[in-house]
Amino acid sequence: MGGGQESWALWSASRVKEDNMKKLIGVVAIVVFGVVGCGGGTTDGPPPVKKLRFALIPKSLDIPVFDYARIGGERAAEELGVEVIYRGPDKADELKQKEILESFITQKVDGIAISVLNADFLTSTIDRAVEAGIPVVTWDSDAPKSKRLAFYGVDDYQSGLVMGEETARLLGGQGTVAFITSLGANNLQRRMDGARESLAKYPGISIVETYDIKEDSTRCQELIATGSNRYPNLGAWISVGGWPVFSANALEPVPATTKFVSFDTVEAALSLLRAGKVQVLLGQKYFGWGGESIKLLHGIINGQMPTNPIIDSGVDVVTAENVDAYEAAWKAIEGKS
Repeated sequence: MGGGQESWALWSASRVKEDNMKKLIGVVAIVVFGVVGCGGGTTDGPPPVKKLRFALIPKSLDIPVFDYARIGGERAAEELGVEVIYRGPDKADELKQKEILESFITQKVDGIAISVLNADFLTSTIDRAVEAGIPVVTWDSDAPKSKRLAFYGVDDYQSGLVMGEETARLLGGQGTVAFITSLGANNLQRRMDGARESLAKYPGISIVETYDIKEDSTRCQELIATGSNRYPNLGAWISVGGWPVFSANALEPVPATTKFVSFDTVEAALSLLRAGKVQVLLGQKYFGWGGESIKLLHGIINGQMPTNPIIDSGVDVVTAENVDAYEAAWKAIEGKS
């Protein structure tokens, strides 16, 4: 029973006492029974358990692969009996992402899982959440210098090595390469580092330019057209994020002689692979971004700390030779109830 109700009952009892002691007994009885009804008395069962609330924050809502993270998170939430709040900036905006993270700290959610747009920019806010008693895990893109408790995603450096080796194979060890990235994201920088290390082993391959897409898929076609005009004999593009393959249009300026290696395996990307516009795709565990992150938070809340804070989900290398098998496996996961 609330404080206002209790004050009202005492005031009423006092007034009745002045008029009639018998009426006071009745009022006291009513108040006592009211307290029991409000939960103040003995009950047969245990008190209701608070439903845990976890925040799932993507880099932005307009990047299609993050919707699979939402689905994975919702599936895990239903399995565990918790609530997942999926919220991120409409478009990639590190300041907006920070505001969303801060709002969840203020709401005192029970845990936060976030794909970090800019690791340096968000580290202090992540630390503040952990210091406030809210466990934080990262997925897809890490903030390794922060106090986050775990990271779930691909080994970005190793994935970059794969991208570099696949590109060198396609070029036969000779040619020019341009990169597409988004500066500031830890995961993308690590992929770049790995790809550059791989390519450095091939003296016949040179890197001509790196284009910053700023996590904006709509800039893809413009930047790719600019690069294709500047380097008409470009051997290959390496995109360390999936922006160019999220739609069929971005690769229209690419000449048939130029190879393309990209992250991400959405449906449009598989179609581009079959059409010969892309030669190699690297797929991630998109449903696991949400599902495994929510399970991590639930375990942490219940005293089960991960034995290794870096959880490598593994990466899928998809080519024309295995695309049919990959798509069949994907559809089986996507259609899971």
